[in-house]
Amino acid sequence: MAERTYRIHIAAELAGVRVELIRAWERRYGVLTPRRTPGGYRVYTDRDVAVLKQLKQLTDEGMAISEAAKLLPELLAQPEAPRAANSEAWRESVFAAAQAYDQPGVSGVLDTVMAALPPLKAYDEVLTPLLCEVGERWAAGTLTVSQEHLVSQVVRERLVSLLHAAPQGRRRHAVLACFPDEEHEMGLLGAALRLRHLGVRVTLLGQRVPATDLGRTVAALRPDFVGLSTVMNRGEADFEAALSQVMQALPAKVPVWVGGAAARSHRAVCERWAVQVFQDEADWDHLAGE
Repeated sequence: MAERTYRIHIAAELAGVRVELIRAWERRYGVLTPRRTPGGYRVYTDRDVAVLKQLKQLTDEGMAISEAAKLLPELLAQPEAPRAANSEAWRESVFAAAQAYDQPGVSGVLDTVMAALPPLKAYDEVLTPLLCEVGERWAAGTLTVSQEHLVSQVVRERLVSLLHAAPQGRRRHAVLACFPDEEHEMGLLGAALRLRHLGVRVTLLGQRVPATDLGRTVAALRPDFVGLSTVMNRGEADFEAALSQVMQALPAKVPVWVGGAAARSHRAVCERWAVQVFQDEADWDHLAGE
C-alpha cells in the first residue's frame, strides 16, 4: 500500500500546529523536509505529523523551538505507534457490542476513538472502515438490519459532533447535498468534515434535497461549487433522470462535483452533463482552491 500523505493544511490540523508555524519551523530551523507534488505542493507523511506533534508538545512545555529542533534525529529514530492494531481492535469492540444490541457499548468505544485521535484520523482510520465493514457484514448476513442501524446511528452522531467542532472556513464556499432520492448521507457528512478542515465554508443540506430547493439555495448563496452525493445505484436511466433534474434547477456555470458509488458507476452520464466525478485525494486540494 502506498504511504499516505497529507497537504500542509491537513497535516497542520492533525498535528495541532498552525500552517504558518510549520512553514516558519521549516524555513528557520530545518524542521522536516516534506516531499513536493508535481504541482509544487508540500506533502507530509504520518511520521512527519508525529514529529510535528512532538515538537508542539516540547514547545508547549516551554522548550525553545531552536532547542527542540536539535532533538529531531532522536525524534525521527523513535518507532511509530502501531495505531492500525488499535483501529482494528476498536472496530472489533464495536461489533461485539452490536452483536449484543449494546448501543451504549458502541458509543463508549467510539468515545474512546474520539478522545484518542484527531478528527480526520478518527474519520479515515476508524469511522470510514467501520461503516464499510458494517455494510459487508450486513450483506453477508452476520449483522441484522437492527444491528446495522444501531451502529450507523452512533457513527452518524459522532460525525455530526466532529462537524460541530470543525472550523468554519472562509476561503471558498460549498453547498453540499444528496441526490433528491438519496437517503445515505454518511459520505456527504465526511466530505463536509474534510472540506471544513481544508478551510472551505460549507453549507450542508443533507439527504433527499429536492432539485428545485437546491437550485433556489444555490442561487441565493452563490457558492464556489456544489457537491452532490449519490450512493444507491438504481440504473443509468434513473441516475441520469435525477442528475438532469438537479442540473436544470441549478444556476448556469456553477461548478458541480458528484461523489458516491452510483456516480462512479455512471461516469459517462456525468461527462455528458459536464459534472466532475470525485475520484481521489488530489480532488480535495482542487476543491479547496489550492
